[in-house]
Amino acid sequence: MSGFREPGFTDRQKAAQEARKNLLNKFKSQPGPDDPAVVAKRAEREALAAKRTEAKAVREAEKAEQKRIAEEAAAAEAVRLAREAEEAIAKAAELEAEQKAKRDARYAARKAKRK
Repeated sequence: MSGFREPGFTDRQKAAQEARKNLLNKFKSQPGPDDPAVVAKRAEREALAAKRTEAKAVREAEKAEQKRIAEEAAAAEAVRLAREAEEAIAKAAELEAEQKAKRDARYAARKAKRK
């Protein structure tokens, strides 16, 4: 078994040159921007982006519709509460008038007994 040989300057220089050459070959072997596979991938990504945008627009429209429905329901509830409050006030006024009429009748009956 032979011992470990320390790489010298020329060995390191050759290794660096080989690494640069391999990196350049790797870069050159990649397809160009006009390659059909690259064009197809780009078109696919654009189609997915368009679908995503469309889905987002649909979600936003649904959100706006639900918000509108909630606002209409809140407005209807406010109208109902206002109507109930008016009815309660009218009922209280009617009850008060009825009680006053009974009280006046009792008073008139007492006065009539004295005469």
